Amino acid sequence: MNWANPIVSDVIFFFNFVGVPCDDDDDLAASDSDVEEFDYSNNKIADTSTEQARKGKDIQGIPWDRLSISREKYRQTRLEQYKNYENVPNSGEASEKVCKVTQKGGQFYDFWRNSRSIKSTILHFQLRNLVWATSKHDVYLMSNFLLTHYSSLTSGKKEVLNVRGHVAPSEKHPGSLLEGFTQTQVSTLAVKDDFLVAGGFQGELICKHLDRPGVSFCSRTTYDDNAITNAIEIYNKPSGALHFTASNNDCGVRDFDMERYQLVKHFRFPWPVNHASLSPNGKLLAIVGDNPEGLIVDPNTGKTLETLSGHVDYSFASAWHPDGFTFSTGNQDKTCRVWDIRNVSQSVAVLKGNLGAIRSIRYTSDGKYMAMAEPADFVHVYDVSKGYETEQEIDFFGEISGISFSPDTEALFIGVWDRTYGSLLEYHRRRNYSYLDSFL
Repeated sequence: MNWANPIVSDVIFFFNFVGVPCDDDDDLAASDSDVEEFDYSNNKIADTSTEQARKGKDIQGIPWDRLSISREKYRQTRLEQYKNYENVPNSGEASEKVCKVTQKGGQFYDFWRNSRSIKSTILHFQLRNLVWATSKHDVYLMSNFLLTHYSSLTSGKKEVLNVRGHVAPSEKHPGSLLEGFTQTQVSTLAVKDDFLVAGGFQGELICKHLDRPGVSFCSRTTYDDNAITNAIEIYNKPSGALHFTASNNDCGVRDFDMERYQLVKHFRFPWPVNHASLSPNGKLLAIVGDNPEGLIVDPNTGKTLETLSGHVDYSFASAWHPDGFTFSTGNQDKTCRVWDIRNVSQSVAVLKGNLGAIRSIRYTSDGKYMAMAEPADFVHVYDVSKGYETEQEIDFFGEISGISFSPDTEALFIGVWDRTYGSLLEYHRRRNYSYLDSFL
């Protein structure tokens, strides 16, 4: 990934608000009005509920009826003008001809709520794994320097960790940096069950058990100038032991044992590693990074077992289907490629984005759906059980900080980063329970 100013102005578009243009001062004033921004009945930023959306309210609360441009017209403008970041020129156009034609209009997850009281933020334009759900009601995300827990049940938020100041471990373990860190810029995040790991721009790793106070472990993966932590994956060994892998810009992938709080493996690759994901049986590790080709390696030895050829730019996302046979990779060529480990000579499917790179991929735990996120505006949900033929396209405005299915598959959360309309979008899995609406 690019080691540069984390916010790149020609990639991250800031408009007057949410990317929605204002035609004159009156419209701009209207967009900033207290009427739009606040609900005086409870003195908080107004959210949008499923009931309001059904009655026609924009899910983000954007007052299109008061603007000089329609939503449809602005969507077209955005599609035409958004600049996808590429390391290989014209990689998006080069990939279009091999993309699968999918049937849009699927409705697998229904809009439930847009919570504007929680602001999800990002620091690096290429790294978008900053939203994690541990249940259908519990979400963890970065909000500036605060690592925050949000409850969709109560709409309440709670500070979990403040990295603006000094953070140091409250437990003593060999190899832990007892002096800790100051003003950590969190580049990536992972949360699983009651364990959280935050990775930083200087190779920092901060580990916290959510069910006990304080920070358990701090480490710096490298003092190399090119040290940014690009991705974290938390997993359990067959024995149940808690581990995590850290993918770094120094071309390394490191495996940490959190039972012993020790670095146990360190593999080096020819190029910066942007993401690594372990197969469900723990026997294969997918590696993607600053190279069009991806790798399948042995997680015990680091030996390359397979090479993945097809993408034409750098990749930043990977994820395994629960069946352990298929997995997906996301690339700056605007595609997500689906692979079958039994034959990786060519991908099973090539799925196309609208605006830009595929920066985050998630499967539901039952394997029925796969979601892929672009840098902004679009999250695509595919029906895996039908061969990725049908998709639901979730359409909004704003940069995407991360996506996460809840472990029980019932909820999908999308972090939206924007100065005015930054929020957390919540979708619920569609079930044949429409008769329950009468109780809502």
